[in-house]
Amino acid sequence: MPKETMTPRERWLAVLNRQKPDRIPMDYWATEETNRNLCAYLGCDFNEMLQRLHIDTPLGVGGRYVGPPPKRGEDIWGMRHRRIEYGAGVYNEADNAPLAQYEFVDEIEANYTWPSPDHWDYSHLPEEIHGQEHRVIKGGGSEPFLLYKNLRGDEQAFLDLIMNPEIVHYCLDKLFELAYQNTLRIFETIPGKVLITYVAEDLGGQDNLLYAPEHIREFLLPGMKRMMDLTRQHGSYVFHHTDGAAREILPDLIAIGIQVLNPIQWRCRGMEREGLKRDFGDKLVFHGGVDNQQTLPFGAVEDVRQEVLDNYRFLGAGGGYILAPCHNIQSITPPENIVAMYKTGYEAGWVS
Repeated sequence: MPKETMTPRERWLAVLNRQKPDRIPMDYWATEETNRNLCAYLGCDFNEMLQRLHIDTPLGVGGRYVGPPPKRGEDIWGMRHRRIEYGAGVYNEADNAPLAQYEFVDEIEANYTWPSPDHWDYSHLPEEIHGQEHRVIKGGGSEPFLLYKNLRGDEQAFLDLIMNPEIVHYCLDKLFELAYQNTLRIFETIPGKVLITYVAEDLGGQDNLLYAPEHIREFLLPGMKRMMDLTRQHGSYVFHHTDGAAREILPDLIAIGIQVLNPIQWRCRGMEREGLKRDFGDKLVFHGGVDNQQTLPFGAVEDVRQEVLDNYRFLGAGGGYILAPCHNIQSITPPENIVAMYKTGYEAGWVS
C-alpha cells in the first residue's frame, strides 16, 4: 500500500479543487448506537476507530450558547423533546410546536422571543482548533425549514406554504438571519480556517420533491443563496445536504452556489449515480453514495465492497468524489459491513 502523503484537510481540498489526492477521502456518519457497536467490534475507542479505518472526518465547530437560560424542560426555542426508539436507532424528537397556535405574524411578534446572535460566544474557537490544523474544519451553515417544522408542527408547516405564506417568510427571515450572523462570527473568529459550511435543507422524498419547486424557489433559495455567498466570500466551500429525490431542483441549487452534494441516495428516483455524474459532475463534488437503506444494513460484505467500487467508478471517475454513507449508518448495520466499506475504499482509493 502506498504511503499517505496528504493530511485529511489537504486530501479534501484537492478533491474540492478538482486536483488528484493521494487517495479518495472518506467520511463517517453514524448514530451513537452504531458508534458503540463498531467500537466494541474493533475493541477500541472512537478516535482510534477513525484512525484504524483511515477516515478523514471533519471537525465541527460552532458557538457556545451563553444567552438567557431556557425554561425547565425546554430548549432555547421553547421546544420540549423526547427520545423515540425507531427500531434501528433512538432519535431526540420535538414533542411540542411553540408557534403552532398563532395565525398571524403580529401574534408571533407579540408573544415569542427569538434567540439573538449575541446569545452565542465564539472566543473558544481558536483554542478548539489549535493542533487540529491537519483536519477539515466544518463551521456555520443553515437548515431553517427543519427548525420551522418543529416550531409550527410538520403538518402545519406544509400547510403554511399555501395558506400562511406571510408567516413562512417572517419566520424563515428570522432563522436565516440568525444562521447568517452565527456563521459570519465563526468566519471572523477563525479567519481562513473553515473549509466546509453546511448549507442544507431536506428537499427530497423517496420518489419526488417534498415541496413544489415554486415553493422552494420562493421560500428557501433566496436565503440559501445569501448563506452560500457568505460562505464562498470567506473561502469556505458550500456543502449542501438534501436527502432523497432532489434531481429536479439541482440546477437551481447549482445556480445559487452549491459545490458539494450530499448524500447521494442513489436508490431514490432520479438520483442514479451515472446520470448525476454525467449531467452535474463538472459542477459538483459528490459526497456519500454508500446506501444505508439496503446495502449497508442488509447486504453481505461482498455487496458492500462492490458498491464502494461502483461508486468510485460512477461518481469518482475523473475525480470529484468523497466516500461516505448516504446518511447516518443505523445500529442494525453489521460492523463487518462498515469495516468492509472503509477497507475497500482505502485500498481502492489509491488507484482511482
